[in-house]
Amino acid sequence: MFDLTGMTALVTGASGGIGSAIAQALAAQGARLAVSGSNADKLAAFRDTLGGDHVALPCNLGD
Repeated sequence: MFDLTGMTALVTGASGGIGSAIAQALAAQGARLAVSGSNADKLAAFRDTLGGDHVALPCNLGD
């Protein structure tokens, strides 16, 4: 793929499914992530598995 070092990405729905797969791929390429999802506990646990300096933003974007 390509190098995303120094870039930041916002990934919605990151606590599961396609969102988590996208977040993992971006992190693997060096991006710093802001991961968002509605389940705060699940989102924080996912963020911890990524390692690095990523931020969890629990919220419901449907509101």
